[in-house]
Amino acid sequence: MTTLTWIVVSGVAMCAIALVGSGTLLLRPERLQRLLLPLVAFAVGTLLGGAMLHMLPGAIALAGPRPSVFLWLLAGFVVFFALEQFLHWHHSHRAVPGLERQPLTYLVLLGDGLHNFLGGLAVAAAFIADVRLGFGAWLAAAAHEVPQELGDFAVLVHGGWSPRRALLFNVLSASTFLVGGLVAYAMSTRIDLTFLLPFAAGNFLYIAASDLVPEVKHDHGVRDNAIHLGAMVSGIVLLYVLRVALER
Repeated sequence: MTTLTWIVVSGVAMCAIALVGSGTLLLRPERLQRLLLPLVAFAVGTLLGGAMLHMLPGAIALAGPRPSVFLWLLAGFVVFFALEQFLHWHHSHRAVPGLERQPLTYLVLLGDGLHNFLGGLAVAAAFIADVRLGFGAWLAAAAHEVPQELGDFAVLVHGGWSPRRALLFNVLSASTFLVGGLVAYAMSTRIDLTFLLPFAAGNFLYIAASDLVPEVKHDHGVRDNAIHLGAMVSGIVLLYVLRVALER
């Protein structure tokens, strides 16, 4: 497949992942929470693995170990910190009972749409640099999207949205990933997008450390803590195995 085809397929697949949110309607809140936390822990591992085993090494391979690579890494971290500071946006991985329809639900969608757009830019840049690198970056982003979409859907429904409306807007928000990918592809003929690789690595590290780890680091009991640790390590191992397999 051509690079553009990979970018389009990855964007459509990310939109399809947004449909998993409807699964929250089939689960009781306590069951949903028990399912979400291991998925969040797994997403921590995939994001860390994607950043440290795929995106950052890929950027260094293309640009060399220049200070600018690590400056873009820091920039990616700081930009997502700024988004949360000024948009009051935080990834949702919990059902929030008793929420009224209020600006929070719209901020969830706004933040998610902006996050997906930036993710689309970064993953497309990875595909443009190397299809294998793009696949690893997409897998890390997709693993994170599953618990996020489940949580976002639950927040919207508890915030007064109808399930159909919540699902529609979740998919529309996810579609900005494809938009970002197409924008990156169009830009790639004019400018070098290598800087987006360490920038995306910084995004991945921030999301993992700031948004996801706090969800699972608390004491949930020895058994649950062991499950969460195992899920996180599994995410890292998966991305490592993927890198080794793609290099052959």
